Amino acid sequence: MLTRLTLTDFRSYAALRFTPEARINVFAGPNGTGKTNLLEAISLLVPGRGLRGAKFSELTRRGPEASNSWAVAAQFEGGLEIGTGMVENAPDRREFRLNGVKPRTQAEIGEILAAVWLTPQMDRLFTDTASGRRKFLDRLVLALEPSHAKEIASFEAASAQRNRLLAEGGEPGWLAALEDSMARHAVAATAARAALLARLNAAIEAGAADPFPRVALALGCNIAAHLATTPAVEVEDRLRAAYATARAQDTAAKSATQGPHKADFLISDLESGRPAGFSSTGQQKSMLLGIVLGHAAMIEAVRGQAPILLLDEPLVHLDAARREALFTVLNAANYTAWLTGTDVEQFSPLHAACYSIKSHSIEPA
Repeated sequence: MLTRLTLTDFRSYAALRFTPEARINVFAGPNGTGKTNLLEAISLLVPGRGLRGAKFSELTRRGPEASNSWAVAAQFEGGLEIGTGMVENAPDRREFRLNGVKPRTQAEIGEILAAVWLTPQMDRLFTDTASGRRKFLDRLVLALEPSHAKEIASFEAASAQRNRLLAEGGEPGWLAALEDSMARHAVAATAARAALLARLNAAIEAGAADPFPRVALALGCNIAAHLATTPAVEVEDRLRAAYATARAQDTAAKSATQGPHKADFLISDLESGRPAGFSSTGQQKSMLLGIVLGHAAMIEAVRGQAPILLLDEPLVHLDAARREALFTVLNAANYTAWLTGTDVEQFSPLHAACYSIKSHSIEPA
């Protein structure tokens, strides 16, 4: 359980020291008072760019008395302390502190703490671009496999270098070395995605998403299809050869025609097989909640420790029955959960501490 949160020049908060009173906490108030900022701060206690995916330089409070940096720190039961903040003179970098000491890698933080979240922007997941769905999927993977971010970043870096060399008519040997790196990281990233989906599908079929609609999750990706029947080293060899063959085509496209950046995250109703994009808005929101709650339950089962659950405006698009279902799940589970909404009365069935946010300050509701 998170026992203390401290913010310094973060978004709308000049300084905040908050001690939550319960495992489940609800923050209510008008739009623009800083509810989402509060959840975003917690999401930055784990690797990644947080629930908004913002640049770190955008997180600093604006104003005449604001500093040029920001910091978020939290204490948890058992004495664990995690802090993060912007690196001085490097506005789009940040550093972590684990019990006051800089960890060797960010993955070390991810192995200790996991967080999952739901935001109103994610309501567009089913009709969003493939890129948006990939980012959502990669966040799910990252919560269990902190090294996944490095695999994606390494593929993107090698691919960008290859694109530049292709445009310049680069030396074949150097291109081959980059293509070797691309193939290795592409297969590793795809294997991690596929493994997460297999594990999450099994959890959902076993009831981890109940009482929300059960969904079937799949990875639309040629690399994943090959990995299902072929050893990873052979898939790497095929991909390496494919990159070499496609150099002229990729030069014209200014991008590699194969790789994890071409995958799609496919979601459908488990019973009917109907793609989620054809469901109603309320049904889509229920499916999304099922995925997020199923993922949280899976993390707890694998790690033996529940993740922090951040739900920003979760009641939007839910009917009364689905709202009651959400409250029942949260009351029975072991999650540290932080929720936001505009009307605190809507959360009355939830066993939670409720707060009002006014002018970026927190008061008991």
